[in-house]
Amino acid sequence: MKRVVTLVLSAAIVLVISIAACAVDPNLPEYEPVSGISGTIISVGSDTMNNMMALWAEGFRKHYPNVRVEIEGKGSSTAPPALISGTAQFGPMSREMTLDEIDAFEKAFGYRPTLLRVGLDALAVYVNKDNPIEGLTLAQVDAIFSKTLRCGYGSSIDTWGDLGLTDEWSRRPISLYGRNSASGTYGYFKENALCGGDYKDTVKEQPGSAAVVQGVTVDRYGIGYSGIGYATSGVRPVPLARAQGEPYIDTSTENVVSGEYPLARFLYIYINKAPGQPVSPLVEEFVKFIFSREGQEIVERDGYVSVPADFAARQVAQVVEK
Repeated sequence: MKRVVTLVLSAAIVLVISIAACAVDPNLPEYEPVSGISGTIISVGSDTMNNMMALWAEGFRKHYPNVRVEIEGKGSSTAPPALISGTAQFGPMSREMTLDEIDAFEKAFGYRPTLLRVGLDALAVYVNKDNPIEGLTLAQVDAIFSKTLRCGYGSSIDTWGDLGLTDEWSRRPISLYGRNSASGTYGYFKENALCGGDYKDTVKEQPGSAAVVQGVTVDRYGIGYSGIGYATSGVRPVPLARAQGEPYIDTSTENVVSGEYPLARFLYIYINKAPGQPVSPLVEEFVKFIFSREGQEIVERDGYVSVPADFAARQVAQVVEK
């Protein structure tokens, strides 16, 4: 079943993202400022998207310097409660809301939250820059990080020698770095890389994506998972294969766009929009900015993959009242 879920996600990406995203779609509209925009943008949610939200806010404030911005990125699971309580207008998430989260929102308001797909990410498995590992299968990733082995590998992988590395690496224990349970990245990795299994107790849970990468940077024998936008010169994303005997696929833009990379995913923002009712001018304009050429250039600059113009227009149409 987990393989089916992965293939369905890949097919969705292929259908939606139809351009070679080495640059933003030139058909994306330029953002056109309007008068009378004021207030405070409040965003609560994904740590993965923290930097991108800040860059969007910075770009938006160049047009509206009197707009204030408050951004809190403690994990995707913090977004739904903030939207329900009204303490945030924007809920960035690196995964989709669960059925329970949607039900809680619908119970509070009588309708579902509006989901906006704002870009694409490759969830990377990072090793230290000095690590010679060529690639990993998803079953091996599961055997490294999980104690339940639901992806079918025969035994736990605990040392680099278990993966065929020799010399100084052969007896070195693998040091594990990951996110905490509030993180959408934690949940996505659990479902798609661990086949829904349980993490090993030895995973060092980090408060943010950058902390995972930093941990692997200073730990020669470490391995961790984080969004590709957090890559640094101290780590290396490991190419992944869906199964033994299949080719290793790296995190290149082309492989993310095509869905070939096994852990490609959308990045989301949720907002509260009542059916048939307009959102505030501030929310509407910020959404328009995100899906403008300037906004999607920020997606690319932050290390993620932008969406094409026709797809962006469909996202904006969910928010803007005709």
